[in-house]
Amino acid sequence: MIPESLKVYILGCQGSLLIWCGDGNVFLRVIEFIMSRSTRSKTIAALNLSEKFGFKEKDKLDSAGLKSKVQKRKLDDDPKSGTDNNKSKAETKPKRGKNLEIDENEVKLNKARESSLKVEETSKDDENEVKLVKAGKASSKVQENCTTKIEDIEDCCNIPASPSKDLQEKVKWFPHNWEKVLSNIREMRSSQDAPVDDMGCHKTMDPKAPPEVQRYHALVSLMLSSQTKDQVTYAAMLKLREHGLTVDNILKTSDHDLGMLINTVGFWRRKVEYIKKTSAILKERYNGDIPNTVEGLIELPGVGPKMAHLCMTTAWNKIQGIGVDTHVHRISNRLGWVQKATKTPEATRVALESWLPPKFWFEVNHLMVGFGQQICKPVGPKCSDCLNKQLCPVGRTSKGSPNKKKKSEK
Repeated sequence: MIPESLKVYILGCQGSLLIWCGDGNVFLRVIEFIMSRSTRSKTIAALNLSEKFGFKEKDKLDSAGLKSKVQKRKLDDDPKSGTDNNKSKAETKPKRGKNLEIDENEVKLNKARESSLKVEETSKDDENEVKLVKAGKASSKVQENCTTKIEDIEDCCNIPASPSKDLQEKVKWFPHNWEKVLSNIREMRSSQDAPVDDMGCHKTMDPKAPPEVQRYHALVSLMLSSQTKDQVTYAAMLKLREHGLTVDNILKTSDHDLGMLINTVGFWRRKVEYIKKTSAILKERYNGDIPNTVEGLIELPGVGPKMAHLCMTTAWNKIQGIGVDTHVHRISNRLGWVQKATKTPEATRVALESWLPPKFWFEVNHLMVGFGQQICKPVGPKCSDCLNKQLCPVGRTSKGSPNKKKKSEK
């Protein structure tokens, strides 16, 4: 364990570890290591930097005094030491209970440290300090002489584990070759010519409108997109924007007129009801703006987890989860990106977020939606044109659509 008198701070970076002793006037580098956080045992290098900071003489004094003091206490506490030595000690040294006589080196040490260090010295602290001094002399003896382990220092200072270690501890399963698969999807989507690229919800907002109105456009677009192709949703949004797509204007519009504007989208009658109710809530609770949390968005009528996560990204530029629609749900199961087959998009979202690093959450929806619109289609996927044909379980075994049976087999 680290002595209570020793305050430990992490002052360096890239694996440099500094110990700040007591009053902050004396810096002593104990361990400088560059090591793999996954094994913790590849390379350990120790270096005493007291000379660099101008405390060379004082460090020698500290080391000499501490060694002398520890040796004296070992002799006093050793029951097997010779009787002659014990007698000579009794004759020459006055008895002071458990306290030890301070020799000349200790006097020098105390004088040198009197103005800076006011720490009660105990035998345990002395032994630990001697071991810390020894650790700066030879890298080969660091692990033997220094009882302060790296794990102890991390626990004491609440240093978070490295990302790679965290990931290995928390995630025990990863899809095979998932990074290569994702890279191939990026390459196949490099042309950015899928319907979602030109007519997705991020393209339906009026760039000239105020920010809160643009966010309202993003929300309404996502509500219309359920069970509807991007082309149809985009056309309906153009009609709404021409009519005047603001909270106040939609509340003034009759259900019939609103229905005539969006009657090309799927389940339009239900969506008319959802849009009117949502608009009333936004006016009453959010002053015409939309909620800025996933939880707040999900509370709105007709808004589910997929819409909420996509809306947070599109409207608020905040990534709090993966937006999983029918394309992401289908492709994730085909590629084996879920450990067990999932039946709902929400279950797929939970499965993906359990292993996929958050830095990929932003792009995975957009990539997969376009990929699903052009190549990995629901019916008749173009496996022959897919770069992941040999990496995908469906691509390796299926000559056509995994959901389409041959007429001869019916």
